[in-house]
Amino acid sequence: MAYDNIDSKLINELIGGGRESLRSLGEELDVSVTTVSNHINDLESQEIIQGYTPILDYGKLGYDVTAITHLKVEGSALSEIVDRLRKKDQMISVYETTGDYDIIAIGKFENTDGMNAQIKELLSDVDIRESNTSVVLNAVKEHAQFELDVEE
Repeated sequence: MAYDNIDSKLINELIGGGRESLRSLGEELDVSVTTVSNHINDLESQEIIQGYTPILDYGKLGYDVTAITHLKVEGSALSEIVDRLRKKDQMISVYETTGDYDIIAIGKFENTDGMNAQIKELLSDVDIRESNTSVVLNAVKEHAQFELDVEE
């Protein structure tokens, strides 16, 4: 999928300040509002831009425990386990991976009791062969996005 320099600049502007108006984006990029609108529509239709949402500080909302769970599962059950994890609200990221574990899931919990209950529920599944859970002590970098390289 190719995108042009205006798209890269537009994406970088949206990362830096996603609430800017089309007019201010056009002024920043030195293009018309129509051009900005067309490019945003194209980026959305290609699912490069997948939505606009606030970035929450879950800790300030009472979700003080972040857990990273690594799971080994029976091969035939992989998609079923991934679907179950995807449906759990507190699992903020779920990855199918290579290496020692098949799935890595990151969850946010109000306390260790809540985390423990979800992990025990998962481990009751006979298709999960092994798990390893780590509790995050300090989130050094979270919700990060990076700007795209732009030709000058």
